[in-house]
Amino acid sequence: MPAPRSEFKAWRKLTTRWADNDAYGHVNNSVFYQWFDTAVNAWLVEQAMLDIKDGDPIALVVRTSCSYFAPLVFPEDVDIGIAVSQLGRSSIRYRLGAFALAEARAAAQGEFVHVTVDRSTRRPVDIPAHWRTRLLAIS
Repeated sequence: MPAPRSEFKAWRKLTTRWADNDAYGHVNNSVFYQWFDTAVNAWLVEQAMLDIKDGDPIALVVRTSCSYFAPLVFPEDVDIGIAVSQLGRSSIRYRLGAFALAEARAAAQGEFVHVTVDRSTRRPVDIPAHWRTRLLAIS
């Protein structure tokens, strides 16, 4: 069942592009993964958690999934909802929803798992305390 907006704590508005539509006339499934990646990482940057160029640690994606309920199309603005569903020692599990602006339920919803790693070794490290505080705020 599609999730309601109330399940999400942070939001990012994105706009579909002409190239997002596929031969069937709706946004292609691969675009949802790009939206989820953009929404999560933009939120991390805005929260001063992730410095893409020089930060340490960094967060790498280790798992994604998505379920689809209703089509989205070009041209259309889309709200991407973000919530943290689980925090581990080094892992962050996000719950994500893609919503048409006027809709109360997600057109698609997914899961996205980051692991915090040392920038140079790419080995898992503990989630920094200041990250954990911000992540708990959207749990």
